[in-house]
Amino acid sequence: MSSTIVSPTQRTGPDLSISFCGIDFKNPVIAASGTFGYGVEFEDIVALDRLGGFVVKGLSREAMPGNPPPRMFETAAGMLNAIGLQNIGAEAFLKEKLPALARKKNLVIIANIFGYERKDYEAVVQILNEGENIAAYELNVSCPNTRQGGVSFGSDPHLLEEVVAACKKASRRPVIVKLSPNVTSIPQMARVAEEAGADALSLVNTFVALAIDAETRKPRISNLTAGLSGPAIKPIALRMVYEASQAVNIPVIGIGGITSGSDVVEFLLAGAAAVEVGTASYFDPCATEHIIDQLYRWCIEHRVKSVRDLIGGLQVEQAASDGSN
Repeated sequence: MSSTIVSPTQRTGPDLSISFCGIDFKNPVIAASGTFGYGVEFEDIVALDRLGGFVVKGLSREAMPGNPPPRMFETAAGMLNAIGLQNIGAEAFLKEKLPALARKKNLVIIANIFGYERKDYEAVVQILNEGENIAAYELNVSCPNTRQGGVSFGSDPHLLEEVVAACKKASRRPVIVKLSPNVTSIPQMARVAEEAGADALSLVNTFVALAIDAETRKPRISNLTAGLSGPAIKPIALRMVYEASQAVNIPVIGIGGITSGSDVVEFLLAGAAAVEVGTASYFDPCATEHIIDQLYRWCIEHRVKSVRDLIGGLQVEQAASDGSN
């Protein structure tokens, strides 16, 4: 006997909808920045209106060509990339990409932005403020600050506070801060972003990593180091999402190695209000849709009426203190 798959659109089933920062999402599955292009590239492959939302690839003040190849390499349970933030620039995005997206109904579009100094971030925000149908901005704070000896905004509390506060002041939309995992304390950086005015957080960005070709004795990536993503980082990402959600009172979006509906549940239990799916879209362009279906079935099987009931539901037993080390 064949099994019947109940459509997530049926009203009698589990409620996958969520809401935060004044934005309504059909479900908690969002396509991550850098893995979904500008959205329009996927419109013939993925039913965009089924997604909770998607984040466009990082936008800068001016167009950027990115790094020379090789700039991607598959690793055990993951992927290295050093694309170099290649993009067409904020103004070109408004003219060439956003109009096509704006014609589609019920799309939650989040614009990822970055810069190499605070003024760059402010300029991109001001450009995008003129666009329509953008729900929020996601600040990539893992970029080198050229005025500070290559230090990333996301790893220096003072620089992070400065750029978040500046963008929040300039923005007409909610500001989500995408945190770097390459820091000593995620809770500290989460609190700094919140106190500077962030409306929500997303984490984690990629881990700095290195791959070497033993035969040629050369690095696999032309940039030498690259960002590690995929299932390999999921346990660390879960821990950081849990720590961040415990440290702040604003919503947290979980990112890191999500490939299934049960992965989404784990991040929600850890305290995430939503998730972003990235690397999975490389090995399966329809991964986001499949994950939504799996999440829906998981909720049916576990008699969960609303995914909102899962958020922060991790059951942690407190160890009895007996004075031992």
